[in-house]
Amino acid sequence: MKEYRFIQVDVFTDRPFGGNPLAVFPETEGLTAQEMQSLAQEMNLSETTFVLPPQAPGADFKVRIFTPAKELPFAGHPVVGTHWVLAHLGRVPLHEPVTQVCFELGVGVLPADLYVADGRVERVVMTQARPTFHAVLEDVTDLAAGLGLLPEAITEMRLPVQVVSTGVPQMMVPVRSLREVQSLGAKRLNVTALNRACRAVGTECVLVYTTQTERAETMVHVRMFAPLLGVPEDPATGSANGALVAYLVHHRLVPLSGPTVHIVSEQGAELGRPSTLYIEIDHLDGEASAVRVGGQVVPVAEGVVRF
Repeated sequence: MKEYRFIQVDVFTDRPFGGNPLAVFPETEGLTAQEMQSLAQEMNLSETTFVLPPQAPGADFKVRIFTPAKELPFAGHPVVGTHWVLAHLGRVPLHEPVTQVCFELGVGVLPADLYVADGRVERVVMTQARPTFHAVLEDVTDLAAGLGLLPEAITEMRLPVQVVSTGVPQMMVPVRSLREVQSLGAKRLNVTALNRACRAVGTECVLVYTTQTERAETMVHVRMFAPLLGVPEDPATGSANGALVAYLVHHRLVPLSGPTVHIVSEQGAELGRPSTLYIEIDHLDGEASAVRVGGQVVPVAEGVVRF
């Protein structure tokens, strides 16, 4: 019988039962990919991570990421949460004020900064892959039907519905009002139409956003749907928020008053899991050159799986 320890944390929140839950298996040598997928299905969270010894030069750990349906090369809250767990377990020597750790991921070796005070990690800020810009969805009929919106809720924004990637290609969907974004829900989705729109531009993830927000300190209100990945709705999506701010910079939708753009994003309230994500974009001549996404992490559970 095999036995593997896991720790569950909530990511992009400062309190339990907010943010995005993540299960981390910190020692997984001997597990096959199929066993990892089965464990991810058993945990039934949007993502589960598995930590292995690194193989790539410059990496401190290798991390594999699974949704209930498939393995991902990269994702935001799993990377942030796994960094926190490994530090919490004492597997990372912490130095104040900042400790840098590198993960080997499906998109290569990427660093994260752990902000440390009094021996504890207060925030994890991960660096994502340099953003790339892909297909634009010209006809939003399927997309609007899939989300349960009128097409004009999207088209009145006069902005492109575009796929952007900082590791995972994701569709950026501007919507004209907070009320309309709040009205969305996994039970209202026409999954067939939504998946058809995703396949038309080569993505499995749909990020819907508005610049009308619930909280004064935030600048975008976000929801993310990925039924093709087995995730009807995600309460906090680091990779998608990084891609969103790269999109905002690329299309000159935020002021470029300095070399770095800072955006605070809110997500997850509709699921009862309010989340706060801090995004930084370095840019050169108005084009994003580096993307960083950070937030807080809190532990909620731990246990052992035997099979």
